[in-house]
Amino acid sequence: MRPIEIVGGGVGGLALGLALSRKGVPVTVFEAEGYPRHRVCGEFISGLGGGTLEALGLNGLLADCHPHESVTYFMRGEPMGPFRLPGTAWGISRHTLDPRLARAFVEAGGNLRTGTRVPEDETPPGRVFAMGRKRKGPFWVGLKVHVAGLKLVNDFEVHLGQRAYVGLSRVECGAVNVCGLFAQRDTPARGMELLPEYLRSAGLGPLAERLESAGMDAGTFCVTAAPLGDSAVAATDRIRIGDACASIAPFTGNGLAMALQGAETALPVLLSYSAGTLGWEETVARVSSGQRKRFRRRLMLSSLLHPFFLERRRQSVLAALARTNLIPFGAFYAALH
Repeated sequence: MRPIEIVGGGVGGLALGLALSRKGVPVTVFEAEGYPRHRVCGEFISGLGGGTLEALGLNGLLADCHPHESVTYFMRGEPMGPFRLPGTAWGISRHTLDPRLARAFVEAGGNLRTGTRVPEDETPPGRVFAMGRKRKGPFWVGLKVHVAGLKLVNDFEVHLGQRAYVGLSRVECGAVNVCGLFAQRDTPARGMELLPEYLRSAGLGPLAERLESAGMDAGTFCVTAAPLGDSAVAATDRIRIGDACASIAPFTGNGLAMALQGAETALPVLLSYSAGTLGWEETVARVSSGQRKRFRRRLMLSSLLHPFFLERRRQSVLAALARTNLIPFGAFYAALH
């Protein structure tokens, strides 16, 4: 069978590599870093159907995820909701998930090469790109930390601040993952002090106090320059999955699910290529078309809704609609997942 190379050993790349390896395809995954490590991520898998897990053979690997059934939004400390999620969402730390997938991939016969960078301008047949692609600014600040002993008012909390929002949800180890997106601000704070400082600057002082009182785990803190999300999938010059294909606005909680769904979409086409029944150009075209059809609507809608989670005036509109129960939460959820 023709070999497949996957550049990027995140959730999407490893899941695809694992599924291909189990089908007898020779697969090499190139990962620039190593495992385990913490990443700025909501660690919240939302809107993922059982069909995707079955197609990729992941059911057993996600059995210990923390289930989430409902969410409460907060505007200036005042709750809006709660809202029941149309389907169960799952919480799992990337510190756990990524190395778990990596071990399964190697056990299935895959070749995992960590600490290895591959030039992005080289696109030979059989190469799939699954790392975050380069984007133009402006960039926002993504901050993440785990907090032990923090009580939540619901399975999942979302706090809206001035040009910021923060999600709180429990992961499989029992800790609460706190992950936020913030407009860049000048501050002398460094390291883990950045999170409470950014929270207070966004008008979320009470939340900062909650986190400081509970105790943040310094070993889990990380920061990144974060894009706001794409309104369409990437160009069709190569096969891309996960963030390399499209980054959805974080408030949807759909980023990890999209990475897995992208792997599911690419899997049968890549199997045909590896078996010699498809040429590489046709393989790229089919995978790209499948990704556009699968993700186009949710990307467009998320880009339209995102300002309502970031801008104070639009946040007020969102809060007013929530108080009058006029938000079609189920319909929006279905369209964004």
